[in-house]
Amino acid sequence: MPASLAPGVIRREIWAWAMFDFANSGYTTVVITAVFNAYFVAVVAKGEAWGTLAWTSAIALSNALIILTAPLVGAYADAFACKKRLLLFSTVGCVAFTSGLALAGPGELGVAILFIVLSNFCFGSGENLIAAFLPELARADALGKVSGWGWGFGYIGGLVSLGACLAFVSWAQAQGQTAAQFVPVCMLITAALFAVASVPTFLFLRERSQPQPGRGDMPIPQAVLARFAQTLREADRYRDLLRFLACTVCYQAGISAVITLAAIYANQVMGFSTQDTLLLIFVVNITASIGAVLFGWLQDRLGHRATLALTLLGWLGMVGLVWVARGPGLFWLAANLAGLCMGASQSAGRAIVGLLAPPTRLAEFFGLWGLAGKLAAILGPMTYGLTSWLSGGDHRLAMLITGSYFVVGLLILAGVDLERGRQVAVSRTESLGK
Repeated sequence: MPASLAPGVIRREIWAWAMFDFANSGYTTVVITAVFNAYFVAVVAKGEAWGTLAWTSAIALSNALIILTAPLVGAYADAFACKKRLLLFSTVGCVAFTSGLALAGPGELGVAILFIVLSNFCFGSGENLIAAFLPELARADALGKVSGWGWGFGYIGGLVSLGACLAFVSWAQAQGQTAAQFVPVCMLITAALFAVASVPTFLFLRERSQPQPGRGDMPIPQAVLARFAQTLREADRYRDLLRFLACTVCYQAGISAVITLAAIYANQVMGFSTQDTLLLIFVVNITASIGAVLFGWLQDRLGHRATLALTLLGWLGMVGLVWVARGPGLFWLAANLAGLCMGASQSAGRAIVGLLAPPTRLAEFFGLWGLAGKLAAILGPMTYGLTSWLSGGDHRLAMLITGSYFVVGLLILAGVDLERGRQVAVSRTESLGK
């Protein structure tokens, strides 16, 4: 590990950084992927045909808020060297609003939508900020490996949260409790684990960035807007990064649909119970952890672009398996292939942005990466939700159409030159005064 770290970075700090992946993975695993999404459709929406579309619309709204704010939050974090402080605010918000989901009972659609929008907004904002620390912690030729460590460790955190919820659900069902009784408790468990596991991040992770000169005489909003406007004026210099962000929108749209609707598909198409679905997601998190670490190591040797292309081909294979699956065996195989590719593609994307981002604009450029990811998180699930609704609930057709996003992502990725993009990032000695 030490040979992969930037000068002055110690292993405890890498562990503290990875602990945030460990902490926040419980939110995506339990709330977005395995428990609350299916609960929202079956219990909050009372199984109505519009339930899936209502869920995807709520997710889309929260992601739209991130799209509007992510680049500006990143520009502010870079200008005033406050990534860690903003990360703390987003963490407190996500923990509080996840706890609020416990108030969403049968038919309480407004409460559920309010807290899912707010919690997912805080989660996505924190995800961008923690990613912006990566280039400060790892050497340029080890970004994939270190990113993979973080994602791999993060999926273990998802396993811990999911395992705790699975144990509670098993006990609750044995006592005769219904989903309306045990799912709210799962939300409280998830929030508590997020809060506790994120503590090392705020104790040991250092804020290495320095306030950028040149805007001290401006009000903060004006300074942030001026910095972001400069980035827009210079966008043509970063054409490889922009192409990769377009690629990210496409392949992440497919991934977001799978993550957001996995439990719904398992429940509505494959007939899985809540306990069956939790067990499936539990195993898939193990596969995803392996994929993140394995492919993180591989991409520093095989190359970032080739590794990402390989994982996108894997996603296409997964879509094909899900489409033809009629029994649990093939569906389990498809789900674990998705887990392997999910860990790999998420890790690779973060490492590539770290490679292409200028050192003085890490939070801002990771904010743009977050913008691309959240735009994808609107397109993918909404495509799936609309297809399901318009086809009268044909989830197989919706999954097949979702696969087209991976094809377009592969085509765009072929035009990205990472070496050229890295040279541009390194050569830029920008300051806010220019």
